[in-house]
Amino acid sequence: MNKLFITLSIMMGIVVLSSNYLVQFPINYFGLNEILTYGAFSYPIAFLITDLANRSYGKLLARQIVYLGFLIGIIFTLLFSTDFADLISVRIAIGSGVAFITAQLLDIQIFDRLRKKEWFVAPLTSSLIGSTVDTFLFFSISFYATGVPWVTLSLGDLAVKILVAIIMLIPFRMLLKTIKPIKV
Repeated sequence: MNKLFITLSIMMGIVVLSSNYLVQFPINYFGLNEILTYGAFSYPIAFLITDLANRSYGKLLARQIVYLGFLIGIIFTLLFSTDFADLISVRIAIGSGVAFITAQLLDIQIFDRLRKKEWFVAPLTSSLIGSTVDTFLFFSISFYATGVPWVTLSLGDLAVKILVAIIMLIPFRMLLKTIKPIKV
């Protein structure tokens, strides 16, 4: 395995850990505490990592990076941000795992099918669809019937994730110059 593969896998694990931790904290400014958590700002980076891996290595190795990043992220989450005495914390860990693996694998498939189109179509489309699936799976598993306003939080987080996905096109485009796309 080369350094980029290892680096992307570790970065994926760090994004999962930070997002799982940050989603526990609503933004308490400007009345956003009912619609937005800090996790919405970090999680879209996972789609950037997946899309760069997919462009560079193809879907098979991108999946391996997702699996390795998932494993690292879950281990970090269980060790550092899961309070097993708190049911919501446990549900966040479970919701994160289910949502992450589902959304990332979906992202890989969509990106792969669209990779031959204009440079921005595959990462934007796969990230938007993946973010939507991830958001609703995560929030419903983690917070349904807990008293947490999960529907409004999911809508607020999704809005930020869409904005960040669009902004992530800038580093994606810049990094395209440094990685060699696979020939398909």
